[in-house]
Amino acid sequence: MAEHINYQLAHFVASYGKVSQIPESTCPEVSFVGRSNVGKSSIMNKIFGRKNLVKVSSTPGKTANVNFFEADGVHFVDLPGYGFAQRSKAERERWGDLIGEFFELDRSFNLVVSLVDIRHDPSQLDHQMIDYLKEAELPFQVVLTKADKLSRGRAAQMRQNIARKLGMKTGDLLVTSSSDGQGIDELKAIIEERCLDA
Repeated sequence: MAEHINYQLAHFVASYGKVSQIPESTCPEVSFVGRSNVGKSSIMNKIFGRKNLVKVSSTPGKTANVNFFEADGVHFVDLPGYGFAQRSKAERERWGDLIGEFFELDRSFNLVVSLVDIRHDPSQLDHQMIDYLKEAELPFQVVLTKADKLSRGRAAQMRQNIARKLGMKTGDLLVTSSSDGQGIDELKAIIEERCLDA
């Protein structure tokens, strides 16, 4: 296997509204999960070095499907954002089921990137998601987004605070920004370590 993924090759593969429609894994997979306004699309676009391959929605919670992208033989899975209150209860439950059912599939879960907004304490849904990943023993990386919105000192403070609340070590949380690119190279290195050495 190559030592690096050529992210420039990233392209959209398919979108699925139901887990039953998703074909079996044929290559390493990296899944992205997080609250609907955590900046998931922006982080994925930054990784791919593209402006809008992954659609950035002006309405949080717009991604209602599981979207697959591929770069250099690795699949990148954009899961629906969770916890957006302005959607109907039925729609929110459908998304919850979609995410839960997805992780119950027998797939190549090389890495789950769990995104948390560095500006706020983790929500109850963030806690549930990360607890689920721990219990399911899925390899995951907590990535803090939007670090450019805080001073470096405040970002460091929030990283410690969030780690404590999640019952994790501060060093296990990666601080990123899709605006200034902070932490993106480190995230790519983690992805490559999980996908290329597998």
